[in-house]
Amino acid sequence: MCYEYFGSYAEGLYKMATNKAVFILDNGAYTAKVGFSHSDHPRVIPNCIMKAKSERRRPFVGDQLEDCRDVSGLFYILPFQKGYLVNWDVQKNVWDYIFSKECCPVNFTEAPLIVTEPYFNFPSVQEAMTEIFFEEYECTSLLRINAGDLSCYNYMKKNAGTLCCLLVDSGYSFTHIAPYIKGKKLKQGIIRIDVGGKMLTNHLKEIISYRQLHVMDETHVMNQVKEDACFVSQNFLHDMEIARKRDAENTIARDYVLPDFTTLRRGYVRSIGTADKSSESEQQQILRLNNERFTVPEILFQPSDLGISQMGIPEAICHSISVCPAEAQSHLFANILLTGGCTLFPGFRERVEAEVRSRAPDHVDVRVTLPANPVTYAWQGGASLQQDPEFFNMTVSREEYEEEGHNLCFEKFDI
Repeated sequence: MCYEYFGSYAEGLYKMATNKAVFILDNGAYTAKVGFSHSDHPRVIPNCIMKAKSERRRPFVGDQLEDCRDVSGLFYILPFQKGYLVNWDVQKNVWDYIFSKECCPVNFTEAPLIVTEPYFNFPSVQEAMTEIFFEEYECTSLLRINAGDLSCYNYMKKNAGTLCCLLVDSGYSFTHIAPYIKGKKLKQGIIRIDVGGKMLTNHLKEIISYRQLHVMDETHVMNQVKEDACFVSQNFLHDMEIARKRDAENTIARDYVLPDFTTLRRGYVRSIGTADKSSESEQQQILRLNNERFTVPEILFQPSDLGISQMGIPEAICHSISVCPAEAQSHLFANILLTGGCTLFPGFRERVEAEVRSRAPDHVDVRVTLPANPVTYAWQGGASLQQDPEFFNMTVSREEYEEEGHNLCFEKFDI
């Protein structure tokens, strides 16, 4: 009788909980993906505070940057350094804005929270995060989890019967390769490559500043140049030969029209020689982009080009799979999942698939999946996880935290 009562009680709690929306905060180093689980898409908000030369007195938090008239010489204040949360004052300001009525109003005394953090996060950072959400934001229940765990869950749910998944998460600070077997990450197989979107943008700034125009203070604009103009080469040496040619024979060179923040808010790529002869076009500032269009993303595949003595992504994928159990390796090769902003470069998926295929054993299938939106894929995994009957067994409630403290969180949250 007692078992029946507790079983029906737990089932009732689950039914009540599934009717209640969970708030999901995918707290990336570059952007935070936020929203309630019943939403179709999250809001993507820059995870930083920015100050502009034109409006020195006012800091712009998150997506408030849209209010700034002139983003040239933008100064970033970041909560994350080298992939880990170190500046709590900045992060707290960003979170306060995200949870405010102006952005995504949420009452944590009613809505459970899922928040992501990087692999092997420092225990001190985990403790501080737990304290802030339970003691300052007064969360009713909390789940701290790796973004990769949510991505893997999302992939497994969409591909029923899949036993394994190899996650390639190429983000702002790092690229992580993480094997998952039956939904559990194999920690000895996780590889971190110290290359991400931030390093690529900084490298592009240095190249352009050396060759054409001083842009070392133009992080925001050069990040847009990288996103709009760069691509992953399928044959690096062949593309270098093309880039050495002149005029019409060079099919890689492009002009990038820089924004002037009066008539043009964001720059754009155009073919060389297609400029109109109006007075406006004569005043436009142009960057001539040639081999930097593909040499910058190449660092993801050849980190040694910048003196980083680490494996590139395809080599790291094969090495990660090699340390996994033999019976799982063919499944991992067949289920490689790409997430993170760097995977949006044109040609990224094809290059990864081709290089892994050349390194993999002949008898295994190699399949690489790039989701429709690799940036929000982990958030969508959190929205799916909320519907799982086991979800509330994974969380820590406020009452449990007050009774058992951080030790319970370290036991439950496998970071």
